[in-house]
Amino acid sequence: MTKEQAHGILVIGAGIIGLSAALELQKQGHQVRVLDRTGVAAEASAASAGAFAFTDIVPLATPGIMRKAPKWLLDPLGPLSVPPAYALRIAPWMLRFWLASWRSRYQAALAAQVQLMAHSRAALERQIADVDGEPLMQREGQLQLYEGEAAFRAALPDWELRREHGIRFDLLHSPAEIAEIQPGLAPRFTHAGFTPDWMNTVNPRDWAGHLAQAFLARGGRIDTAGVTALRSEGGQAVAQTTDGPVAANQIVVACGAWSHHLARTLGERFPLETERGYNTTLPPGAFGLRTHLTFPAHGFVVTRISGGVRVGGAVELGGLKLPPNYRRAETLLQKAKRFLPGLDTSGGTQWMGFRPSMPDSLPVISRSARAASVVYAFGHGHLGLTQAAGTAELVADLIANRPPALPMQPYAATRF
Repeated sequence: MTKEQAHGILVIGAGIIGLSAALELQKQGHQVRVLDRTGVAAEASAASAGAFAFTDIVPLATPGIMRKAPKWLLDPLGPLSVPPAYALRIAPWMLRFWLASWRSRYQAALAAQVQLMAHSRAALERQIADVDGEPLMQREGQLQLYEGEAAFRAALPDWELRREHGIRFDLLHSPAEIAEIQPGLAPRFTHAGFTPDWMNTVNPRDWAGHLAQAFLARGGRIDTAGVTALRSEGGQAVAQTTDGPVAANQIVVACGAWSHHLARTLGERFPLETERGYNTTLPPGAFGLRTHLTFPAHGFVVTRISGGVRVGGAVELGGLKLPPNYRRAETLLQKAKRFLPGLDTSGGTQWMGFRPSMPDSLPVISRSARAASVVYAFGHGHLGLTQAAGTAELVADLIANRPPALPMQPYAATRF
């Protein structure tokens, strides 16, 4: 065991959360090593929609959502589905999801999400400046699109929540108004909300790679190795890896949908489930996309990635082991073709990734209750890219034992 391994900080996970944490810890003077079983941005961070969704402050578990859930869950190609083979296994998580939708718990989760989003937005700007990342950003806004007056009016309470929390937006009331921002949409979309401050990265894989290169250039280390267990030993944390034990002064667990397996080796159990997200990336020239498009009633987005178009989203709660159901990606692409009649759907590449989801839509950013030298940073659902920079700063606060920038109880490891 080298001195470097025994006295530095070990970050487990080279996705967007782990890389952001490693870079922030390094910036604050720590010696940091990153371990990942597959490499930089090789899982959920590789092919997300590329959105920094700071306006998405409303938790998934909203009051009354369980009245809608049966219809969704019974549709294998709908915006929220559970494969029959996984239904019994996910039942305990769905119970917690239902409890999280109770009004008092929902209000608490909403408040926590608002504060984490505000912190993460400011943290991202600091991160972009630190790594000269502006060329990898797209500041083009976002359209949320509605079919008809009734759907638009049903969404107004969420827009009012955004207004209350200082989010800028314009509400659009005709296809003509929408076309001024994004031409080429089907006239079925009669209303929209436009958030001008919304931003995307040009490619999430490239953004993660840029952070990794900055980390390496400053003396960091990234290695490929699987981690199978954690333990405390002599005041340090030890990771059992496929290459042998690695000790560190402190360990950060940021391995996304696999994080709860490591936590279990410390005796901690978390209700973490896997949102399996699907998308298809079309080559440059597929469509003249000017802004990020969100179709909330259908659970998917259309976004510009490296000059091409990515169509993806929806939530399939199916764990880590079931084979992908790429019919979901095909269904989203077919819908996108109907909604954007000029979309060229040829030459696409399909993808499926695992997003780590907690029932209350809040991540775990906390010291382990069983091992003081272990810090958790996982469970961000589909908001990992959005909240990565903010999470990194909070992790650094925890590592340094200084008061974090936010009240941390909503994200505590012990909240369940």
